[in-house]
Amino acid sequence: MTDHFSARDDGSVPQVQDGTDPSLSSPSRVVVIPPGLPMVSLLGTHDQLLTTMERNLPRLDIFVRGNEIHLDGPEVEVDLAQTLLDELLVIAGSGQPLNRDAVERSIRMLRDRVQERPADVLTTNIVSSRGRTIRPKTLNQKRYVDAIDTHTVVFGIGPAGTGKTYLAMAKAVAALQSKQVNRIILTRPAVEAGERLGFLPGTLNDKIDPYLRPLYDALHDMIDPESIPRLMAAGTIEVAPLAYMRGRTLNDSFIILDEAQNTSPEQMKMFLTRLGFGSQIVVTGDITQVDLPGGTQSGLRVVRDILADVDDIHFAELTPLDVVRHRLVGDIVEAYGRWDDARRPRRETNRTGPHSRTTNRGTR
Repeated sequence: MTDHFSARDDGSVPQVQDGTDPSLSSPSRVVVIPPGLPMVSLLGTHDQLLTTMERNLPRLDIFVRGNEIHLDGPEVEVDLAQTLLDELLVIAGSGQPLNRDAVERSIRMLRDRVQERPADVLTTNIVSSRGRTIRPKTLNQKRYVDAIDTHTVVFGIGPAGTGKTYLAMAKAVAALQSKQVNRIILTRPAVEAGERLGFLPGTLNDKIDPYLRPLYDALHDMIDPESIPRLMAAGTIEVAPLAYMRGRTLNDSFIILDEAQNTSPEQMKMFLTRLGFGSQIVVTGDITQVDLPGGTQSGLRVVRDILADVDDIHFAELTPLDVVRHRLVGDIVEAYGRWDDARRPRRETNRTGPHSRTTNRGTR
C-alpha cells in the first residue's frame, strides 16, 4: 500500500502508521500531523471540516486523538482520505484558510481521478488586493484561467455564479499590473432584462450605467477604489457599452465582453474583429439567460459552431458544480435547468406541430 506525504516548510511530513490487523476486514491507518500545524486549521472550528469529511466519506470512521487522525474503513476510502489529508495539509501550509467548500471540492476531484491535484487548483493565486487574494475555487475555474494564459481568445460559458467574469477581470488586472497590456476594456451589451431603458430616469449614460455596474463592483474588489477614477480618466481602464466598440481597433489591451448571450451574431462578429496587436479577449456569458427580443438569435449560441476549428480560440465550459456564490445558488441553477429541459419538448412540439402559427400563416 502506498502512503502519501505532504512536505512541510520545515522539511517534516505527516507520519502514517499502518495499523492493519489481519483479523479485521477493514484496514486502519494513523496519520500524525506535524506539531507546527494547529489541528483547528485542518479540522475547522468546532470540527466543522472534520464533520464535512465524515459526511462525504460515509464508509469511513475518522477518530482524532491529539495530533493523530485515525482512519478505519474500506481500503479505497482509507487511501482517499489519506490523499485528501495530504492535499489539505499543502493548502493549509500555503497560508490559505480551509473551508467546507475546499474540502468537498477536493474530495470530488479525488473521486473523479482528475489529472490536477486539488492543492494545485486551490492555491493558484491570480491577483491580491487589500489583503485579499483572488484564486480559482474549482477545477473548471482553474482550467479556465489556464486557458486565458495560453490562448488569445477565450469564451467562458456557464451559469450565474461560476466566476466567469470575476476571474476574467482578475486576469485582466494581473496582466495590467505586470505590464503585459496597457489597458483594460470592459464592455456589455445594453439589453433590457425585462425592463425598458426609456423608462429609466436620467441621460443616456445614466440609463446605461446600471448595466455596467457589476463590472465596476468587481473592479472595486481588485483595485484600490481611490485609483479607479484616475485610471479611467487616463483611459487605462474603460467601461463602456458594446455599441461603443464599433469601428475601433484595440491594441495592447485586455478586453472582456460580459453578458455575451445578449449579442446578436452580427454584434459578436463586430466585437471579435476589434482585436488588435498585443491584445487578448475573454467573452463570458450564460446561454440559458438570453434577454434578446423574440426571434433574435444569440451570438454566443452560434459562435462555437462558427469558430470551433480556429486555432488559438478556446471554449471553457463551467457548470452548476462551479458555482461559488451561496451554496443554494448551484441548487437553484440545477432546478431551473431541469424545469427548462422539461418544458423544451413541449415548446418544440408547439413550434413544429401541424397547427402551429407558422403553418397556419403559410396556408393562408
